[in-house]
Amino acid sequence: MSKQSMGAIVELPLADGACCAPLSQAALSAEQAQDLAPAFKALGDPVRLQLLSQIASAPSGEACVCDLTPGFDLSGPTISHHLKVLREAGLIEGERRGTWVYYWAVPGRMAALAHVLTPAGAAKAAA
Repeated sequence: MSKQSMGAIVELPLADGACCAPLSQAALSAEQAQDLAPAFKALGDPVRLQLLSQIASAPSGEACVCDLTPGFDLSGPTISHHLKVLREAGLIEGERRGTWVYYWAVPGRMAALAHVLTPAGAAKAAA
C-alpha cells in the first residue's frame, strides 16, 4: 500500500487475497488462520502494540524511528527487531530517508484484523 492511501481507511483483502467473515459468523479456514496469525501474534507483545499505536496515531500519518526509540527503555536494535516483526506481519511499512526510517500503518491490514473480530450484528448496529 502506498502512503498516498493513508488518509482514508480502505478495506483490503488479506495479504493472500482471501477475505474472512467475522468469527461470530463463520469459522476460519486453516489458510485464513495461517494468514491472520502472524499479525495477531505480533500484536500480542506490549512493545509492538505500543509501537503500532504510536505509528498509527502520528499526526503526520508516519513516524520516524528517531521519535519512537526514546519512548522505550530498550536498545535501538531491540526496537528495530520489534518494528521488523510488525513489518513482516504486514501491519506497517517503512521507507529510509537519509539516516532515518519512517514508518506508517497499513490501514487495510488493521481493518482486516478488526473485521474478523467484529461481533455478530455490530455492523448493523453501527449503521
